[in-house]
Amino acid sequence: MKLTDSEWKIANCLWKNKSMTIAEITAELSESTGWTRFTVITLLKRMLEKGAVSYVQDGRTKKFSPAIDKSEAENEEVESLLDRVYNGNAGLLISNIISSDRLTEEQIEELRKLFWEE
Repeated sequence: MKLTDSEWKIANCLWKNKSMTIAEITAELSESTGWTRFTVITLLKRMLEKGAVSYVQDGRTKKFSPAIDKSEAENEEVESLLDRVYNGNAGLLISNIISSDRLTEEQIEELRKLFWEE
């Protein structure tokens, strides 16, 4: 399942909070995104159609929850990136990440352990 950048923002919000109303999502994301509740509603409708979220009706209020696992969505995104940008070459991706100077020394050490201690 491919999520747009905007859908990722909502998904991350729901993964963090488990279950939220439209008003709660809007309040949490409005400052960083400028979104109104109408934008959030539109995005939630798209995500419902994709099967990325579900909701439970509680009177007049809908409580939205993630319908996909975060690690599953992350793995699919990495696979998509690998295919689109690196032609499936994970080594090239890792090389670019290391050379980007965005990793801390601790993160580099974690990578060393992953590659050489298994």
